[in-house]
Amino acid sequence: MKQLTWKTKNPEETKAIAKLTASFSRPGDVLTLEGDLGAGKTTFTKGFAEGLGISRVVNSPTFTIIKEYSDGSLPLYHMDVYRMEDESEDLGLEEYFEGQGVCLVEWAHLIHDQLPCDRLEIVLKRVGDEEREITFTAVGKRYETLCEEINKHDNISN
Repeated sequence: MKQLTWKTKNPEETKAIAKLTASFSRPGDVLTLEGDLGAGKTTFTKGFAEGLGISRVVNSPTFTIIKEYSDGSLPLYHMDVYRMEDESEDLGLEEYFEGQGVCLVEWAHLIHDQLPCDRLEIVLKRVGDEEREITFTAVGKRYETLCEEINKHDNISN
């Protein structure tokens, strides 16, 4: 299992890591985002969307659960499953996970049993007012390769 960790000084650096990650993403990728409220999950998603060339405003889908953005190089399915209870089977999440876009899933531990076995797990931790610690854990060969590519091209100080 491959792991990468960064300490970012501000939201722009968090977005830069997300943009870099997006540049190596491909259809069917699933990235999970974990962290307390205010840890930077939505900031990361905004940077990821920018990396895909999405021009629409990106915000948390807390009350809609899934927001779809299709105006970039790949469709982005931004999910916030915090408010879900046992209704996730009705949403057809596996269709998104196996689809032609990239899934970013906030609070993914709440639907752990429904997640694909292979995924990139991202944990964001607040370590100061603006500072964050971001850890990527690759689960599966695809995501080990993704982490290797990101690490090769990383211009953010780890």
